[in-house]
Amino acid sequence: MHILLSNDDGYLAPGLRILAETLAQRHTIAVVAPERNRSGASNSLTLERPLRVELAENGFYYVNGTPTDCVHLAITGLLDQEPDMVVSGINAGANMGDDVLYSGTVAAAMEGRFLGLPALAVSLNAFTPEYFDTAARAVAEFIDLLETRPLTQTTILNMNVPDVPWGKIQGLRATRLGNRHKSEGVIKQADPRGDMMYWVGPPGAAQDAGEGTDFHAVESNYISITPLQIDLTRYDSLKALDDWLTTRSSPDRL
Repeated sequence: MHILLSNDDGYLAPGLRILAETLAQRHTIAVVAPERNRSGASNSLTLERPLRVELAENGFYYVNGTPTDCVHLAITGLLDQEPDMVVSGINAGANMGDDVLYSGTVAAAMEGRFLGLPALAVSLNAFTPEYFDTAARAVAEFIDLLETRPLTQTTILNMNVPDVPWGKIQGLRATRLGNRHKSEGVIKQADPRGDMMYWVGPPGAAQDAGEGTDFHAVESNYISITPLQIDLTRYDSLKALDDWLTTRSSPDRL
């Protein structure tokens, strides 16, 4: 397969390097990643300034933009050959539950899906991971499965891997997103001039983490794989909203 790799930790991130080395043993890869850490960039595109692409000594392209920019540029003109799929990661830190709304790792995979390719986002459940090789092997073996049973072009899969040696992995689990408690408060500090500055607080602890969730699977040393969709419509509320609007609006008022 011809696989486009990207991430949100930057082109020098160890997770990206190890993933590229692993997949290159059996596949053709192209790497297009941000020039620096862009964690939390979500699905943002850069529209008000030009983007520049450089080729690093390791053969990776790096872009002065977001993860979404990287995948968009790669598929719509940078690469001579369109890839068969997009893999984003390996992220240092989990992307479970509500994390997917902010994650640049997941956003890079989503951009692949927007542009018509199946996509996989992969994250390791530790901010200072020890076992990138476990996650890389998980991706490689998963892609082997895809070659016999391909994904549809509308597929986005979010993989979270426990930060443990391969021998401790219990298997794969299809999961749903859990959710977290609300984020902790901002951290206030004074700069050397006495002006206040603020750090966004850490995410909240898991709240919905029961059986079937990504949190529960990873905590039990299973690799969590969650299918994601772009359509955020809450269909079970459409009828109630329509009824509410019908009883409270009129052509004279709206």
